[in-house]
Amino acid sequence: MATLNWSAAIQHCQQSGSAYVIATIINTQGSTPRDGGSKMVITADVTYDTIGGGQLEFLLVQQARELLAQNKNCQLLKAIPLAAEAAQCCGGNVTVMLESFAACTWQIALFGAGHVCQSLVTILAGLPCQVRVIDNRPELMTTPLPANCHYEFYADPTAAIAQLPDNSWVIIFTHDHALDFALCKTLLSDQRWAYAGMIGSQTKALRFRKRLGDAGFAEAAIEKIHSPIGLPEVKGKLPMEVAVSIAAQLQALYYHNQAPQTGSSSSWRDIKTLLQEQKTTEILCE
Repeated sequence: MATLNWSAAIQHCQQSGSAYVIATIINTQGSTPRDGGSKMVITADVTYDTIGGGQLEFLLVQQARELLAQNKNCQLLKAIPLAAEAAQCCGGNVTVMLESFAACTWQIALFGAGHVCQSLVTILAGLPCQVRVIDNRPELMTTPLPANCHYEFYADPTAAIAQLPDNSWVIIFTHDHALDFALCKTLLSDQRWAYAGMIGSQTKALRFRKRLGDAGFAEAAIEKIHSPIGLPEVKGKLPMEVAVSIAAQLQALYYHNQAPQTGSSSSWRDIKTLLQEQKTTEILCE
């Protein structure tokens, strides 16, 4: 068991984008190792806090890791008679809610740590994504970033592309058009990304498309790099206005391509049955 308590563990998992399960005791009858409201957090390889230890906790950790293996958001309600199912001598009954939260799969790489990037990360801080801010100017990497964002210094930012996770979303807005072009060439030579976009005018975009074609890249591949980036309906040239336009476009594309969540959960019929059984048990115990 790790040293963080359950609330700190949730924050840690959210910041790192890791999948996790919250186990909460929502009802107890008779003698139980922990009271209602007790919580623990379970990840694929670590547990935080405790709901009583012993076989009860062992069984719930197993169940939680089965949910984690599905990497889906879901909720399950589980009733456990401690003597019969968990072989614990206290002999009471507990009902536990397991809430599973999938790992963050939306990985965004921002090439360029300038004004638009600084505005954009303030918006991305509130979205379900993990963000890399990549630049070759360490003096721009002193402003604190939101919890789901971090800096990565590269003397040659094009070298960062090979280190990106598969299906990353890549945004280019560096201070140097030559670097922008080099990044586009490297992206087209390593097409593991899910989305690529570059800031700039229509004139810049057309010039880059011609130069990339002259460099031997197919037109169909070049068209995969979206430029200019951002929703044209969102007007304005201030850094935050540009950032709003980019963020709105990214969010629209991300959710358009997301498959609906189909994680399992306890049906209302199961929950109702559990609640009725608990009520009967409480009456019998009075």
